[in-house]
Amino acid sequence: MARILEIHPDNPQNRRIEDIRLALSGGAVMLYPTDTVYAIGCDLNAKSAVERVKKIKRLANDKPLTFLCPSLSRVATYAFVSDIAYRIMKSLIPGPYTFLLPATKLVPRLVQNPKRKTTGIRVPNHHLCLALLESLGNPIISTSAHLPLHDMDDLNVDTDVHPSKMDLFDRLDSLVDIIIDTGEEPKNQVSTILDLTDNQPIITRKGMGWEAVAAWI
Repeated sequence: MARILEIHPDNPQNRRIEDIRLALSGGAVMLYPTDTVYAIGCDLNAKSAVERVKKIKRLANDKPLTFLCPSLSRVATYAFVSDIAYRIMKSLIPGPYTFLLPATKLVPRLVQNPKRKTTGIRVPNHHLCLALLESLGNPIISTSAHLPLHDMDDLNVDTDVHPSKMDLFDRLDSLVDIIIDTGEEPKNQVSTILDLTDNQPIITRKGMGWEAVAAWI
């Protein structure tokens, strides 16, 4: 059964952030809100925790995972950023955008796209996420907590309806170690995915804020 931690959405309490940092450093998996949907996450460098996240999402080992960084300078530590990519990213972050970029050696293979050697990175516009990233010092895995439809049957909800916060809490209570509750309901839009691996940027998924990206394409 997961620990539920109530945290202020705009001014996260330092003591709570430290509790979560210690848990993540020890390999914990959490359910937490972002500036898009609720996400399942862990410390990028905690291999056993990353494997658990993939198991929860029923992802094959060759399926990549997105992770969060606190700033553009930190993104450049984990990915090769071209001049074009830098200009685009600088104009969009922080925000609801996932950038596909060539991965550096600091990105675990378990997280990368094994064929393309790419990775997905976000810089969120969310107080809690940024506080956790600053405290932990490592990127945080961020994959949507919206499980496949057949997994939602346990909730006794209409699977065509976006699940509520309590639906997600109930479904994931036995699968994660920590549930973070900021009082926010999950948003119903995912991030926009922008492929920046080539000189020609490509929108591969239209999500929140995609119109702002279109101006660059």
